[in-house]
Amino acid sequence: MTTENETMCRAHDERLIEAACRGDREAFGELVQKYQDRLFNGMVRKAWSTADAEDVVQEAFVQAYLKLDTFRHESSFFTWLYRIALNLAWTRRHRTRRETPFADLSELPGTERQMPESPCDRLTRKEDCDLVHGALAHLRDDQRTILELREMQGFDYATIAEITNTKIGTVRSRIHRAREALRQQLLIRERAVGLSS
Repeated sequence: MTTENETMCRAHDERLIEAACRGDREAFGELVQKYQDRLFNGMVRKAWSTADAEDVVQEAFVQAYLKLDTFRHESSFFTWLYRIALNLAWTRRHRTRRETPFADLSELPGTERQMPESPCDRLTRKEDCDLVHGALAHLRDDQRTILELREMQGFDYATIAEITNTKIGTVRSRIHRAREALRQQLLIRERAVGLSS
């Protein structure tokens, strides 16, 4: 269900896109300003480093600008842009074959802590993050991606279906299977930690 605010935001984007298609670079610049941080936050989890994420985001905006006349307005601009960036991140990952774990999510822009953490809290949080990141790294690409879209990006099922070009029912079942696979990986890691301590 689309809210009034989302409808207004989409209408504003439509006006900017139309202006950009007529050659108004400032209109496209406004779209870049509006979505670059949100896109970066999503891509840093896919590209394995902040530098790679920055490259993917920059390339995604370049491709979006060049292909703007092919945008069919069936989804939101951000969904379309995210799909472009996701494809670029996958291509980059497969090309470089990096095995580097996920970036430290605590360093992302906008992730501010409300209260100072004690050294013990910090260590526990780091151990928990390492456990989850290790488990995520052992999932298949499609499972990891669908969990990131839902749990980290907060996309609804319909938007995930648009991004992944699948049906909503398929998205629901894939998320269920991916969560189960993650749970199994977490159990394996928790047992391994318990045996080593």
